[in-house]
This record gives sequence, structure tokens and C-alpha cells, in this order.
Amino acid sequence: MKKSIALFSLLIVLSLVLSACGPRQTPPTDLLSAIKARGYILVSTDPNYEPQSFLNTEGKRPANTKCPGDALTAAEMQGFDVDVAIAVGQALGVETCFATPSWDAITAGNWADKWDVSIGSMTITRERQKVLDFSIPYYYAKAMIAVHKDSGITSIDQLAGQALCVGTATTYETWLNGQDLGFPPTSIYAQPPANVTVFAVETDQECAQALAAGRKDFIGYVTSETVVDANIEAGMPVTKLATVFAEELAAAFDKASSLSTETLRAEVNKIFEAMHNDGRLSQLSIKWFGVDLTQPPQ
Repeated sequence: MKKSIALFSLLIVLSLVLSACGPRQTPPTDLLSAIKARGYILVSTDPNYEPQSFLNTEGKRPANTKCPGDALTAAEMQGFDVDVAIAVGQALGVETCFATPSWDAITAGNWADKWDVSIGSMTITRERQKVLDFSIPYYYAKAMIAVHKDSGITSIDQLAGQALCVGTATTYETWLNGQDLGFPPTSIYAQPPANVTVFAVETDQECAQALAAGRKDFIGYVTSETVVDANIEAGMPVTKLATVFAEELAAAFDKASSLSTETLRAEVNKIFEAMHNDGRLSQLSIKWFGVDLTQPPQ
């Protein structure tokens, strides 16, 4: 009898222990599942690339955010790319958080799982596709040369032997260096000026900001037409010179991710398709750029 009672008591204790432990949870095997489990998506973007993405100086970090301490919340960022990223997070049912690594670190791939996806106006290129996977394009833009308004420059030919500023590891730097972008010939509108000196900085906006501050290291810069428009609207002393190529902008995913990104990329494609179809991307483009850039240029 005592043995039966002891055995019964042991079974009860074991049952309580197993109940307390609960079922074992299988670790996520894909990035989308991991994102949904933790409740936030970490998006890399540029904090100095107005109007695509820039800091919201009046934004306050929510007390109940799930974002890591070294990441920015949606309240602390603003811009077209930021709004697109927020829409992706909402569609996934998670909070959108932002990491701000350097652009060359993003385009180089091998992110070491430090962020989940880039939604930062990245152009699809053959070289980048070696280390990154891309979504469908969510908008289209044109690259442009802008110069100081007092430069006296009126044609690309006059830039021969001059210095031009670009963001490092950008398509603009690739074009200025005379390297193949891998674009269709119809997307290239001009060849780079002869014997140009390339002045590379961390992000495109620093070019216009340097000219506005009176720097003389270069006479102009190459960037997206959307950035030049924002510079002019902000009163910077620059003027448009020439459109040089067209580019497709997409979300990017690291091929070296420790978790599969296939399901996340498929989901982002569905979200972008829905936003194209219901006009949300067009509305965001008009809000930030003043024009709908969500259709391929003609």
C-alpha cells in the first residue's frame, strides 16, 4: 500500500513538472516566422536621405515599443521608404523598427542577421544580386546630375576633368566610374563625363549639404532626381543639369541570412503587389515626391 501511494505521489509530481515546463517550442526555421514570433521587423534604411527616409526630430520613442534599444522606432523616422516599411510591418502584424547601418554595409550583403530587410530605395543591379535577393520593384526613379547654381555648367561635357560627389557604394558611383550597371541600354540616357574625379561620401545628401555649406571639393553631385528636388525645395544652391539613367527600387534580402528569407520575400512581394493595385504606393509617392513614381518610366 505504501509503495502504491509513493508511486502515485511520484506520478503527480512528474505531471506537475511537465505541466510547468509546457510543450517544447521549435525554433523558427525561416525569417518570417522569427519576425512574427518576436513581434517586430527590423528594416535597414538611411537616416539622411530625404525625402525617402530621414529622422523625425519631433518624434518620441513609445514607452511600449518592441524595438531593440539600438534601433529607431517608426515615430523617430519619416519619409517615403519609412512609410512603405511601416505598411509592410502592419501587413505582417508586427511593429516596424529601423536600423541605420552604412550604405556600403547594406549593399555588401553578409549582414550577420543584424537586420531583416532593406527597404531603403535600393536599385536592383547584377552585382548586388550576387549577395542579395530582391523583391519586385515598389517604385522607379531617375538618376540626375545636379550642380551648384553659380557653377556656370550647362552640359555634361563641361564636367570633363571636374570633381563630382556621390554616395559610396551607390549606382551613381558605379556610373561615374564608367562601370557596367547591368541595365538595359534604354535605361541609360548619358555616359559619364571624361576624366571625372569621384568624391565619395557616406550618403548622397552629404553632397548637397556640403555645397550649401560652401565646400569647394566638387562642382556637383549625382543622386536620385527625388533627392535633387528635395534639395531645391529646401533652398539649397543647386540646379538640375541632366538625367543620366533610370533605376528600379526594391526591398533587399541577405542571401547569407542564417534563416531562410524565401517566405519573407514572397510575403513582401504580395504586400507590394497589393499596394500597387489598391493605389497605396501611388498615394505615398505623391505625398513625398509630389508625383507618382510607382510605374516604370516611359
